[in-house]
Amino acid sequence: MDKVDFLSSEINARYGTVKRARGCFLYTAKGVRLTDLYQENGRAILGWGGKSAFTILKNVLDRGITGSFATDFSLHADGTPSRLSRAVSELFAGSRRVFAFHGKEKALKAALEISPDSTSFYRPWNQADIKWTEVDCIVFAPPLPWTDSLYLLAVKENLISSENAPSCARVSAPVCAAITRSLFDLIKALQEREEKHWFVYDKIITKYWERKGPYLFPKIPEDSYTDFILHCLDCGIVINPDFHQPSIVPFGADPGVFRALERNPYGTK
Repeated sequence: MDKVDFLSSEINARYGTVKRARGCFLYTAKGVRLTDLYQENGRAILGWGGKSAFTILKNVLDRGITGSFATDFSLHADGTPSRLSRAVSELFAGSRRVFAFHGKEKALKAALEISPDSTSFYRPWNQADIKWTEVDCIVFAPPLPWTDSLYLLAVKENLISSENAPSCARVSAPVCAAITRSLFDLIKALQEREEKHWFVYDKIITKYWERKGPYLFPKIPEDSYTDFILHCLDCGIVINPDFHQPSIVPFGADPGVFRALERNPYGTK
């Protein structure tokens, strides 16, 4: 059983299946609302439900353009700009070719073959010291919780030719359209969310995590982390099941969501 399966089974054992997800909350069959700090390892950082991205997905599905043909939304093998590539270019403030891969390792491998000395992984609200306009190849996960293992590679336009363009995964037009909308949502959120939105939770969370922006890196020893995951679940909090990946501050939630953890501190039993 992998870490995510473990987390899912433990949620189900305590609270039943998740019936609904909105914002940073999961609503379960037993009527319990859980606060989600895992957020699909960052893909749900803009919230569950997708908002306008979900609407776009449904609209494109209604058009029936789900095949392998070229659309305004899908990525084009010949490099013709798409709505998705324009969104990525706006996010990183420069003209970019975009490639999709099923798996982070595949995306990083393709990036390193193009530019071994200027490749970075992008995580919003982090790595403020990096000038992304100067990075040749940027690998990132779309801020959309339905994209599973999909990763995007954004390469400076002038570095790509027909000879070195990597083969990439085919992504359906509705998903490309939803990702495009999510990127514009991210661009807007980057202008709105800032430090004042994260530190309001510090009184409680800094006992257990080191916070960098909205990202929470555990202070709990790795050999105790599984026990800490279960303790947080008992307090109605879902954290990242992978010790080496950060949890995320629940943007917009009342700090009271941590009250059960505050009243029942970890390690006091």
